[in-house]
Amino acid sequence: MDYLVTMTTHVPDGTSDAAVHDVRTREAAHSRELAAEGNLLRLWRPPLQPGEWRTLGLFAADDEAQLAKVLASMPLRVWRTDEVTPLSPHPNDPAGETEQAATPTQGAAGSEFLTAFTVTVPAGTPDEDVDATTAREADRARQLAEEGHLLRLWTLPGQGRALGLFRALDTTEMEGILASLPLYAWLSLQTTPLAPHPSDPARTSG
Repeated sequence: MDYLVTMTTHVPDGTSDAAVHDVRTREAAHSRELAAEGNLLRLWRPPLQPGEWRTLGLFAADDEAQLAKVLASMPLRVWRTDEVTPLSPHPNDPAGETEQAATPTQGAAGSEFLTAFTVTVPAGTPDEDVDATTAREADRARQLAEEGHLLRLWTLPGQGRALGLFRALDTTEMEGILASLPLYAWLSLQTTPLAPHPSDPARTSG
């Protein structure tokens, strides 16, 4: 099972630069180990305010108990709080058909974005309209995957919620991609631009 983990680090006042460097070096080394073991899939940096130290991680584990052990094993955990979101399979996930990991094509242009979706169907909408729009959404998801824009899609906890990992040249293109979705008129969206993380397994995978 996949999990999205928001990891926020607070270094105690008075901690020496040497101590911070030591922990960060050990964290990077252990991240490589977790990636080799298949537990750490991706790492990103979301937009940060000055002084913030926050990372988004995509992890794989058999269950939350195993994930807890993985997170506890990371050196930065001594200064860190983690917020875990379980991710369930989505029927339109490209990985369900291609068996790909959440790893971008090496050399592919553009930046990555995480978008959380909430679908709210207007009251009184005929079931046949819902079914037809849902079918067109699945077709569009396949097309976006073929174009290299949709990398992964998961179901989030809660009714009608999903999370997508996208690639686009910029925010303007990303907005156009979302507007092209057949379900767009029924969606509430929250998009997070992602910056590369130096320990992201995708940076070193072949």
